[in-house]
Amino acid sequence: MTEPLMLLPGMMCDARLWGPQLAAFSPRRAVQVAPITGGERMSAIAEQVIAGAPERFALAGLSMGGIVAMEVYRRIPERITRIALLDTNPLAETPAVAAAREPQIVAARASRLDQVMQEEMKPNYLAPGQNRADVLDLVMDMARNLGPDVFVAQSRALQRRPDQQAVLRRISVPALVLCGEHDVLCPVRRHEFMADLIPHATLTLIPDAGHLPTLEQPAATTAALQAWLDQDHTGGRTTAHA
Repeated sequence: MTEPLMLLPGMMCDARLWGPQLAAFSPRRAVQVAPITGGERMSAIAEQVIAGAPERFALAGLSMGGIVAMEVYRRIPERITRIALLDTNPLAETPAVAAAREPQIVAARASRLDQVMQEEMKPNYLAPGQNRADVLDLVMDMARNLGPDVFVAQSRALQRRPDQQAVLRRISVPALVLCGEHDVLCPVRRHEFMADLIPHATLTLIPDAGHLPTLEQPAATTAALQAWLDQDHTGGRTTAHA
């Protein structure tokens, strides 16, 4: 029986982050996108995801969604059939990055969320390309719809997040580590490190994509995810360029 697929979006993103993948996978399996807006700690967000999850399921998360996915796996590894971690980070927040979030939080609370998103966050996440402007417009619309309270809560959860390296070492299901080659927020070397920690992980690099390959290069990203969903056993560590 084909297992359900749960997708977790990134910070200030909603289900539209996974739009191309929802269209590709939903005809053949149950697919749901879980919000990651359940509190100011990763533990609370993970519990919200778990509460709405099927009994057993495949799990994929991008950016902050990947961080939440690692916490979900830590809590219920017996229910996860496979895991995909896209453009994410297993490490705890550094003090410098945590401190840099404070003026962003102040600005968001002062009705300047657009400014934060435009100047501080998303514009440098993407690779150059003809659809870059369209992707940025969508990102801004998702952020506006979620609003400043979600931004503050997600920022706090990121500041307080635990290190998940030990969790990666314990992953025993088919695992995909995927990264846009131009991702400057969560760079390729970080994903190589993650794939080295996970037994038998597949590392896939997406050309001409930055931090949001699901939207920047949807066909290549969907193909990598399909190969992961089709994998019926763990093999040796492999690296692929989509």
